[in-house]
Amino acid sequence: MNAQRMAFKVHGMDCAEEVATLKREVGPVVGGEEHLAFDLLNAKMIVSEGASASSEAILRAVASTGMNAEPWQELVGSGQEKSTRQKLQLVLTILSGGLTALAFGLHVWSSGGFHEALGAEGMGHIHRIPWVSKGSYLGAIFTACWFIAPKAWLSARRLRPDMNLLMVVAILGAISIGEWFEAATVAFLFAVSNALEGWSLSRARRAVEALMDLTPTLVQLVKNGETSSVRPEEVSVGALFQVKPGERVPLDGLILQGTSALNQAPITGESMPVTKIPGEEVFAGSINGDGALVIECSKPASDTVLARIIRMIGEASTKRAPSEQWVDRFAKVYTPVVMILAILVALVPPLLMGGAWADWFYRALVLLVIACPCALVISTPVSIVAGLASAARHGVLVKGGMYLEAPASLKAIAFDKTGTLTEGHPSVVQVAPWNGFTEQELLRVAGSMESQSGHPLARAIVAYVKSQGVAFIPAQDFQTLQGKGATAVLDGRTHWLGSHRFLEEQGAETAEIHVQLESLEGDGRTVVAFGTGRELIGFLALADAVRPTSASTLQSLRGAGVEHLVLLTGDNAGTAEAVGRQVGVSEIQGELLPEDKVRAIEALVAKHGQVAMIGDGVNDAPAMAGATLGIAMGAMGSDAAIETADIALMNDDLTRIPWLVNHSRRTLTVIRQNITFALAVKAVFVVLTMVGHASLWSAIAADMGASLLVIFNGLRLLKA
Repeated sequence: MNAQRMAFKVHGMDCAEEVATLKREVGPVVGGEEHLAFDLLNAKMIVSEGASASSEAILRAVASTGMNAEPWQELVGSGQEKSTRQKLQLVLTILSGGLTALAFGLHVWSSGGFHEALGAEGMGHIHRIPWVSKGSYLGAIFTACWFIAPKAWLSARRLRPDMNLLMVVAILGAISIGEWFEAATVAFLFAVSNALEGWSLSRARRAVEALMDLTPTLVQLVKNGETSSVRPEEVSVGALFQVKPGERVPLDGLILQGTSALNQAPITGESMPVTKIPGEEVFAGSINGDGALVIECSKPASDTVLARIIRMIGEASTKRAPSEQWVDRFAKVYTPVVMILAILVALVPPLLMGGAWADWFYRALVLLVIACPCALVISTPVSIVAGLASAARHGVLVKGGMYLEAPASLKAIAFDKTGTLTEGHPSVVQVAPWNGFTEQELLRVAGSMESQSGHPLARAIVAYVKSQGVAFIPAQDFQTLQGKGATAVLDGRTHWLGSHRFLEEQGAETAEIHVQLESLEGDGRTVVAFGTGRELIGFLALADAVRPTSASTLQSLRGAGVEHLVLLTGDNAGTAEAVGRQVGVSEIQGELLPEDKVRAIEALVAKHGQVAMIGDGVNDAPAMAGATLGIAMGAMGSDAAIETADIALMNDDLTRIPWLVNHSRRTLTVIRQNITFALAVKAVFVVLTMVGHASLWSAIAADMGASLLVIFNGLRLLKA
């Protein structure tokens, strides 16, 4: 019994059908399909702990499918290189096309013309095809079917017909009636179709591998005053490293020295650089501005925010969207039905209606070719993978296809207040000087005194004063008065700061000041008074400020058709009402415990059906779990947020929510277009086949054209 989790790189696993094949063959070996998970994006197969098989037995089971595997190796830095199998597939496909063209050219030359060569085939004209042409046609078929034939044989042996078996039967049938050119053309075009399918997934893979390229391959490690170059995976947590201006940050960490503006767009999707100072966190993949930084590593290379994004995108491809599941179920029924229908087309007209055997046998072969569900099967996963990769590039980490489709049908969204609709920390919202003092004089006193304190309100005041460009003056003899305020000497005079009660104790309150204080303290604000002796200098009102984008985001959501927007918060009713009015929600529920939020979400789901809960990913986790969709804010700084939510916003950017709703709808529209087009092409050619106006090569050309169109249509989502 192998109790360890194993992972394998599976060469040739490029679509959902190959995943289904691996489940059938490897599942019984490891003790059931439940022990298997697949990362289609990275061609990775994961065998869970407790699987009853050795690595060698699993590799043999994979080989029996016509694919091959090797133990998985994590790659750091640049993206994965094209596999040997992909290169061989490309070479064989090109060789097949070349041999087909050579065979047909020899055929044209020997028969005296293009039309004579096309008309020389068929059961009555086999002897007119030169043996050299036949040999070239056979070589083209052999090279094209190199990877197809083993899968077809496995399908026939298991009595589970798939598209590979359909194609091989059609090719052998064409050879049996002397249609060598069409047999070779069908084989070549199907090989091209398979190569395109692998290419389309590789295109989406490259979008994710581009994220891997964001991480430098070397880190400038700082030790004992000297620097040395090492690989990121060799750097331990707590080590110091240097990032020069213009370089990319190689690892997550905390700035110890230096100040610089960092471009975090690859991680968070935000368009503007963010200024970072000592003590603040930076993320691997960010681009340093014009300041040199010394950073302390906070996470190993395998666990940076960027590494987790890449890992989560890969895992997301295993969580099947409803449309993918529908296509899979449809294809399982569709393929056997097509095989039976082709047999009936070949037998019934000749036996019951006196039709020509050769004619109806040929039509049955055409039916097999055009009925190949290749375009249909690939239509959905390409779109889903492209949609996931595009969302990640916009700072939205979606954990699977099912969650990518869900935002399109949302009827209601519930928002937490603190850290979601608001900034999540106190900030100065109003400055009210008094007794003839100017705003600058008030800020000068406030900044000078509060710079001596480490209280969260003090830090908010100091940050605001700095942002206004007001200079501090030295504060002497700073003393904190527990529960009241503080005093300090500025310019030789004793100044004080504190609460409403402390203001009263200083004898500085008048009826007019009392009215002003009550006005400032409305809507859940905290007011700090500043004065000297009995003279009041003024007030600073602080609050958890509403995000500048909150109101416009909710308006955009209404424009997108999500009408019911609810505020759920544990804050008091007054504060909840104030924030709710400011952002424009439909319903406000305050003073809620976590279990109350869960009940509120359950009621919303019962009433509206499709409901999202947006919160900080930790305190709101129970409510997120009860909603149709859980969306975490601030996931860039929270491991728990990425783990608990279905969708994580890598930056605290609410504007990504309406973008996500519209992106989800675009993705669903593309999927429906692809499915409709793939089925329509098949329906048209089935009719043409039955009336005798379709040929093998035109059928496979149409199927390949349909595959190409659904692939490129799906890949449009990468540029959404």
